[in-house]
Amino acid sequence: MTKEALAKKKLPDTPGVYFFLGRNKEVLYIGKATSLKNRVRSYFAPDLKEKRSALIEKMVKEAKGVDITVTDSVLEAMILETNLIRSHKPKYNTLAKDDKSYNHLVITDEEWPRVLVVRGKDLVTMNEDGILYHFGPFPSGQLFREALKIVRRLFQFYDTKIPLGNEKSKMARGKIDFNRQIGLYPTEGNQKDYLRTIKHIRLFFEGKKQQIIKDLQNEMKVFAKEQKFEEANIVKKKIFALTHIHDVALIKDDSRIYRDENFVRIEAYDIAHLSGQNMVGVMTVVEGGEIRRSDYRKFKINSVDKANDTAALREVLERRLGHDEWPLPQVIAVDGSTAQKNIALIVLKKFNLAIPVVAVVKDDRHRPVRVLGPASILKKHHDAILLANAEAHRFSIGFHRQRRNRSLF
Repeated sequence: MTKEALAKKKLPDTPGVYFFLGRNKEVLYIGKATSLKNRVRSYFAPDLKEKRSALIEKMVKEAKGVDITVTDSVLEAMILETNLIRSHKPKYNTLAKDDKSYNHLVITDEEWPRVLVVRGKDLVTMNEDGILYHFGPFPSGQLFREALKIVRRLFQFYDTKIPLGNEKSKMARGKIDFNRQIGLYPTEGNQKDYLRTIKHIRLFFEGKKQQIIKDLQNEMKVFAKEQKFEEANIVKKKIFALTHIHDVALIKDDSRIYRDENFVRIEAYDIAHLSGQNMVGVMTVVEGGEIRRSDYRKFKINSVDKANDTAALREVLERRLGHDEWPLPQVIAVDGSTAQKNIALIVLKKFNLAIPVVAVVKDDRHRPVRVLGPASILKKHHDAILLANAEAHRFSIGFHRQRRNRSLF
């Protein structure tokens, strides 16, 4: 598909889901957007390969058209995107993807159903008979956590670790987490209302918000007819909340992915361990010269059981680059020397990415003595690279100590 062909299509500046279609109208790729207009246009930037990946560039070239579905909110776009990817299994959404670490939403099949967040790798250990409904995977853990905060404001649900009624002490019963410690405890009198709430949560994650609103409108009419005006007003507020979802926390400016040359994203990586024990890796981010702690990531090393920093770095980079929903950096900084720099370049080649790599060489006291990398990159971003590297060292040491202390106890 060409930029000229896209120009003929009128795209709204609203949240929604977009579909790149192939020659036979098959769905190649599905994504969500805060602004469909801005997001879809961004796929036709001249530096798409560098900013996203060669895979996405190939998808755009193969695409013959774009379709969209408008949603009322970014939250609903996020849910719709997940449901559609799961049902259509688009070629370019599923290539080179491992969703074992992604979050899933599970509603348990119990007398008092719980709403749980479960990692993909942990789903296999759950009894299928114990799962009533299952939604996901949701690739972005950060966005999913923000989304659940919004959902909690719309629907109150239990998410305790053990089934309700299995508590072995009065203290445990008193700690039931109902909508973040509202303080209510399940009783026979409110079970019917709770099961209706579970039904509404299921409908919401199925993308059937209008059905929930219709149910609530009927409920409000019944209360009004019975002159239960206080109850009717509560339901009215629920309807208003559903039709005016406040999801500012989910709104991300799509143009962030395609920055100007002065607004550079630098990702720094560091490995920490003690003689190979409790080995961890981290990713820190400096963007436009500013620290972005919300984008920091931790990695427990799984493939290495002895001191081997380059092998651990390879694992971290491969896992990180498997997340094509994360914005790609313009510079990668590794802690070490030529060996670490070379392993990063090997991983990037494997993912068909062309991203400059720099290595921060340290002395015996772990102070930077020089930086290896392209001169043009070092000239422009030397200080930001050292900042990102210092953050990576601090972050990795803290994560390693945390894991080591846990293993001791």
